Amino acid sequence: MAPAAVGLSLALVAAPTWAERADRLQPMHIEADALRYDDARQTSVFTGNVVITKGTILIRGQQVEVRQDAQGNQFGTITGTPQRRAFFRQKREGLDEYIEGEALRIDYDGQTETVRFTDQAVLRRYRGTALNDEARGALIVYNGTTETFTVDGGGPAARTPDNPSGRVRAMLTPLPPADAPPPATGAPAPLQPSTQM
Repeated sequence: MAPAAVGLSLALVAAPTWAERADRLQPMHIEADALRYDDARQTSVFTGNVVITKGTILIRGQQVEVRQDAQGNQFGTITGTPQRRAFFRQKREGLDEYIEGEALRIDYDGQTETVRFTDQAVLRRYRGTALNDEARGALIVYNGTTETFTVDGGGPAARTPDNPSGRVRAMLTPLPPADAPPPATGAPAPLQPSTQM
């Protein structure tokens, strides 16, 4: 694992907490402009401003394909557009913290509790309403069971106007002392691309 990915993984596992466990057993509620169901493949394809809730999980996208295996595990592929990327958000167990991310494509695996953010990917951790950590790259894989994630910058092929270098970009905030006042809720300075090392 690359040093940047190791450091980012450690940032989330400093405290032994996990994604909200009750989410796994909650029903999935879906709103969309249209639905196509395929009984033979056990898949449902929702299109047009799709919004999904499942416990504390919130998913939004232009199209979402959902399937369920024989054991009841749910899987989803969420696609967005360059103007409005696909979105995923989930509360962390026992904390006033949320993990949220955006990408052109998001793959959710309910069996392994992993989420893959592909193409123009961003992952953020909020403490209450304040942004605490943020990572950007071409591919981000978040494991809700272990509360770890890895980020791949994608190199020159993944260059975008927001990230002209195609490298992993991250902002990590240290944990405050226990007696520190709560953080201000103002937005932090945005990540800026580096032109040199």
